[in-house]
Amino acid sequence: MKQDFLKYQAQTSPYPLALEVSHASGSYIYSTDGGKHLDFVAGVSACTLGHCHPRVVNAIKEQSEKYLHVMVYGEYAQGPAVELCKLLAEYLPAPLEKTYLTNSGTEAIEGALKLARRYTGRSGIIAAKNAYHGNTMGSLSLMTYEERQKPFRPLIPDVSWIEFNKEEDLGKITEHTAGVILESIQGGAGFIQPQNDYLKKVKNRCEEVGALLILDEIQPGFGRTGKLFGFQNFDMVPDVVVMGKGMGGGMPIGAFTASAEMMDKLSHDPKMGHITTFGGNPVIASAVLATLKELIEGNLVKETLDKEKLFRKLLVHPLITEVRGRGLMLAPIVTSEEIVNELVLRAQNKGLVLFWLLFEGKAVRITPPLTISEEEIKEGCGIIIDILDELTQ
Repeated sequence: MKQDFLKYQAQTSPYPLALEVSHASGSYIYSTDGGKHLDFVAGVSACTLGHCHPRVVNAIKEQSEKYLHVMVYGEYAQGPAVELCKLLAEYLPAPLEKTYLTNSGTEAIEGALKLARRYTGRSGIIAAKNAYHGNTMGSLSLMTYEERQKPFRPLIPDVSWIEFNKEEDLGKITEHTAGVILESIQGGAGFIQPQNDYLKKVKNRCEEVGALLILDEIQPGFGRTGKLFGFQNFDMVPDVVVMGKGMGGGMPIGAFTASAEMMDKLSHDPKMGHITTFGGNPVIASAVLATLKELIEGNLVKETLDKEKLFRKLLVHPLITEVRGRGLMLAPIVTSEEIVNELVLRAQNKGLVLFWLLFEGKAVRITPPLTISEEEIKEGCGIIIDILDELTQ
């Protein structure tokens, strides 16, 4: 299978990890050679309830026997999508009440950018340096990494940047600005949290000049930081919130939510201001509903902070300079990029799944399923410390 994977499936990097997957369950991925791999990555923050959670699997099975795709998004009322949007409105603060369902987080970012321009009648978009919002053309235009952008130029125009957590930059948000887009916690940059009411200050500045604040919750969203959404840790409400990854319990989905007044602008002048064929797919929406209900009805979200404490207690080593992040969105920072590479590769050989962050070369991604147990955390952290000990010998 590995040979066919490399020969026939387009690759995203020259050296993929190429683990040959047999099946997955709970916190473990099983390889075709009989290996058992404790998953500290959760499909890059996507498998919120672990692998093949029974509630998610049952929801998929039940819906798949009723109907699959029946019509392009927004034309027919389909129970799972309607119930999902209604439940999101119930658990998001006002005025976030109307949701557009998409196929991925980056597609939701595209929709949010269009909404900001359509609602304000302006064109300027401001993003943060070292941000990552996806890799489609609009999302790519928000990056500050010329190496990644250059081969695909020209990108969308009228994009500028501010430095995350730098209040002096807020004056760059002006009456020309349609929207400011930020991650509630910067992911690819190294799991950097906002400081000193930064998000609240950005929102205040946006209100002063009539711009929209779009918050990217694609990674923090759905319980990973001790709240259902990351911004809820910072006592503020964005104009638009974008979701993805962990919504689907392992199924592909994205969404963006705003006030009804804003979202209704996409339905006219022009009609179909944003459109998708498979957004709101009933099987996918059923999986999201099952995931969301499991989080709302149980204690998994609250428990992320206790599990964070355990990780921080166990991940102490001379090669670890700090542990960034919140809840189960953590990034140990080590002393060199070479150590990160060795740690990720050796961990796979020892039955532990770790991964890199996009832009911070000294960071190791730890974003396990929220269902991970204390025993599994201890097991995985023990492997990390053993590898770091090997690297110091």
